[in-house]
Amino acid sequence: MPRSEDPTDAIRRQAVTFPEVAKGTSCTQSSFKAGKGTFLFIGPGPKGKGFKAMFKLNASMPQALKLAAENPERFDVGSTGWVTARFTAEKPLPKRIWGKWLAESYDVTCGAGPKAKKAK
Repeated sequence: MPRSEDPTDAIRRQAVTFPEVAKGTSCTQSSFKAGKGTFLFIGPGPKGKGFKAMFKLNASMPQALKLAAENPERFDVGSTGWVTARFTAEKPLPKRIWGKWLAESYDVTCGAGPKAKKAK
């Protein structure tokens, strides 16, 4: 049976749990930022098909590069450390990936250190 829920909902709910997060918009995407840094862009995919999420990565870059090489239609690694993941309700982005990438993107972009991690 096909899924009808929006697979971005869980990612969005988790994003707002980080300290000092403000939600906004950038073009057709929702953006999540803390301080001066945006750590997540998420919303509809190209031409309204599926969904996409963009994360700023550092330590997980080897994993992202491997996924992009294996599934170029689902993962794209930009030259500035941003990784785009494309997915659908029927084939969502696995939580083990987005959970790790979301926390890392927040830490990389917003400069969170041990103090912010303890606050979670």
